[in-house]
Amino acid sequence: MSAARAGWSSPTRIRFGGDYNPEQHPERVWVEDVRLMREARVDLVNVGVFAWSWLEPADGEFDFSGMDRVLDLLHAAGIGVGLGTATASPPPWLTHAHPEILPRTADGTVLGPGSRQHYAPSSPVFRRYAARLTGAVAERYARHPAVRLWHVGNEYGCHVPIDCSDAAASAFRVWLEERYTSVDALNEAWGTMFWSHRYRSFDEVQPPARMPHIPNPGHLLDFRRFSSDALLECFLMEKRIIRAAGGEQPVTTNLIGPFPTIDFWRWAPHLDIVSVDCYPDLGHPDGFREAAFHCDLARSLAGDKPWLRMEASPEPAAGRAAIGPRDRGLASALAWQAVGRGADGIQFFQWRQSSAGAERFHPAMVPHAGTDTHTWAEMTRLGAELASFAPPVGSDADGARVAVVLDVENWWALEAPDLPVRVDFSHVVQRWYRALHAAHIAVDLVPSTADLSSYRLVIAPQLFLLSDSAAEGLRRFAEAGGVLFVGAYSDVVDESGRIRDGGHLRGLGETLGVGVAGHFALALRDAAASVPVEGSVAFAGESLVEDVRPMSGTEVVSRFGGGRFVDRPALTRVAVGEGSAWYAATIPDAAGTATLVARMLADARVSAEVPGLPASVEFMRRGELVTLIAHGEQVTVDLRGWETLDGRRLADRELVALDVLHMRRAAVAGGER
Repeated sequence: MSAARAGWSSPTRIRFGGDYNPEQHPERVWVEDVRLMREARVDLVNVGVFAWSWLEPADGEFDFSGMDRVLDLLHAAGIGVGLGTATASPPPWLTHAHPEILPRTADGTVLGPGSRQHYAPSSPVFRRYAARLTGAVAERYARHPAVRLWHVGNEYGCHVPIDCSDAAASAFRVWLEERYTSVDALNEAWGTMFWSHRYRSFDEVQPPARMPHIPNPGHLLDFRRFSSDALLECFLMEKRIIRAAGGEQPVTTNLIGPFPTIDFWRWAPHLDIVSVDCYPDLGHPDGFREAAFHCDLARSLAGDKPWLRMEASPEPAAGRAAIGPRDRGLASALAWQAVGRGADGIQFFQWRQSSAGAERFHPAMVPHAGTDTHTWAEMTRLGAELASFAPPVGSDADGARVAVVLDVENWWALEAPDLPVRVDFSHVVQRWYRALHAAHIAVDLVPSTADLSSYRLVIAPQLFLLSDSAAEGLRRFAEAGGVLFVGAYSDVVDESGRIRDGGHLRGLGETLGVGVAGHFALALRDAAASVPVEGSVAFAGESLVEDVRPMSGTEVVSRFGGGRFVDRPALTRVAVGEGSAWYAATIPDAAGTATLVARMLADARVSAEVPGLPASVEFMRRGELVTLIAHGEQVTVDLRGWETLDGRRLADRELVALDVLHMRRAAVAGGER
């Protein structure tokens, strides 16, 4: 057990609660809130996340009287607090006095106040005021017994992932000089001789604002890196201030999940607890798999640290095209999904529904209609169940033998405007994840430079941008006996966005046993266009095809069955050291992805722990605990060899929709499992 986990997790229960915004409600409601929290078995609430104007109503005039009373009330009731630093939404007095802190879009539009995240993260003025507030909050509450952790900022980059203000321009130049040392090195990386963009000094570099035509892809890529780092600097500044004030509690912020607004792999090492939001599209039949993807990303980011599902909606979230009813019990089932995938805490946004403001229709644990609601009944039932559940001791990611590569810098590179083929990277990655999830296989998500030695199968659905170190790591993995799959449109550019000398697949070509002469969109106007792939593994290819040239010793498993490249290789396999490497020259459709997953798993000798489970039954392992959740119609599953946590043997078991079953391997002679 890590030091962070030992200092955070209760050994006897999963934390439960939500975002609590007492400043939005009359003080007479606070006592009632605490009573209801006790009824729902809530033991952790996030307070003060958007409370800047409450805590500092005027420049330098702090008023902590309300926060004092709230924290004392919560502590007296045995409810812990994740205390916000309140810097996510600057107050009107600050933006009025200092409009220069407002962010600017690439087209020059200044984003005004009245919402949230209306600050330029590189602004020295914003940072000065944010530091002062954080210091005041930390000095006052670092030793308050209610404070269990610190919640810095909120959803960094969610609404303003890039800022092109003057402050950003100055900070970007400093960042570039630290990265490249010399302007000649920058010119080489970006290839600035193209269109006469060669710089004489860093002072000439501007953010990639709106331009007459296509911007330099290296310029765009570095600005995304800088923008993520600028936000991270804000987080780390506040964390340092908390530590200097004596705050020893874990420090976190809520990541918004699998979105490329920040490089979450660079952020994760700095979070004492990894916290994520989870707002899947539950109108989609595979919405529960999207939720699982969020959870597995959080678990993968956390490693041996705790992770917390900090936000989710107890009912369908506002902002969808329409708000439809949710199946009763779904909020609880998805909470248990997170626990089964390693979460140490379950929280919802928010505790009490807001009567005014931009999120007045966002669901909450206590709805506008009060406690005589299905929502409240489900929240109290879930709280009681979590309070009586003892989380298993041990690793939260036991036994994952499959990794899917999800690289943020690669994602950024695929968003460049000059590409020959447009591909939805998130859709492609999640298609592979969903196929593995439906096959009941535990999956880690990893960056391209991760240590892959513990895996048997690594799937890189699309590595358009590939560094030399990542290519070497993938080669070593296959040579050591692993099964490597690499999808089309990979190894196209290096980490600067440049095409390597000699063309494509220069880093992985020898490992994969193929070369690629070009990439071609299937149809410019028809996103649904596909091409048949025929052979021992048959499927339909989507979006693009490649002109693949197999090397000596490479097996052509399947060929294109039509189109411009009919009879050309579509799927190849080659032996690499003790392992093997596969390459697809197109993007498999959903059914084809499932077919390829089955073939790769067989090659890697990876199988489901409970054979024969329907795809609608979700399987997850956490230490010795195995959780099954039924997401479809009633099914009967064979669970011979398993037992409930209180030792009752299982055989055939009927599961109806949203049933949750906790179990473990049945003891054999000698008491071993």
